[in-house]
Amino acid sequence: MTVFQGTGFGLTTPGDMRMYKAIRTSRLYEQIVEQIEQSVRDGQLKPGDQLPAERELALQFGVSRTAVREAVKTLAEKGLVEAYSGRGTFITGNRQRGMRQSLDRLVDTSNPESSGYLVEVREIIEPEFSALAATRIDEQHLALMREAIAVMDRSMDDPDAYIEADLDFHLALAEAVANPIILALLDSIVAVLREQRSSIFGVEGGAERGQFHHKRILDAIERRDPVMAREAMRSHLTQVREDSTAATKLRKATRRRPGSGNQEEDARVTGQPRAR
Repeated sequence: MTVFQGTGFGLTTPGDMRMYKAIRTSRLYEQIVEQIEQSVRDGQLKPGDQLPAERELALQFGVSRTAVREAVKTLAEKGLVEAYSGRGTFITGNRQRGMRQSLDRLVDTSNPESSGYLVEVREIIEPEFSALAATRIDEQHLALMREAIAVMDRSMDDPDAYIEADLDFHLALAEAVANPIILALLDSIVAVLREQRSSIFGVEGGAERGQFHHKRILDAIERRDPVMAREAMRSHLTQVREDSTAATKLRKATRRRPGSGNQEEDARVTGQPRAR
């Protein structure tokens, strides 16, 4: 993965070639978008490359951070970049976007059959790349996995924070394999994984069970034990399958009995935080 660094207003490659020009006219964010799109078309930026931080981009382009934020938002909407909590913004490319949109249409996690298909795919892929990660992981990705677990531990009452950290945990594991195809496959199902995790969070004890398995997976990875990592991930996905089934039953029960009037009960059933 290439991380670009800047000198002055120009974004430079490791070969110190100036990539971007300072922005000096109106509609600034659109011009930033155009320059980054051109860099992708020219091959100067490739899928997996990381953009500099917002503050650094603002300095390099000679614009406000607001203009940079709007540009990154536009690029994300176009499917050219993806922002990951705690990691930064990465070039994804339209191919992954197309794959993601196709899977989003195909998989309805509220449908038991579709949810089962998603778990089945994960059962095929994730245990094996977990075993590979145990033999290839570096300290940087181990640190990311540990941090994700720490965030989940303190976010048992915060579904959004827990779910994003859960995604980060599995993403760090996939990144550790250093196989771009595996990473692209996982990236293509991030949206449906988020939906699945959201429904599981509403199942009583679902988050705690997930954390138990996450810690077993991390322990296996830290031991560099591929057999243990594979089995830990398989056990986790069995738990995911069981909790996904329970979440479907809760949704059906909620439809039959809408509006219990009890905020605690409604939050548990729907997976949404109660009003504060």
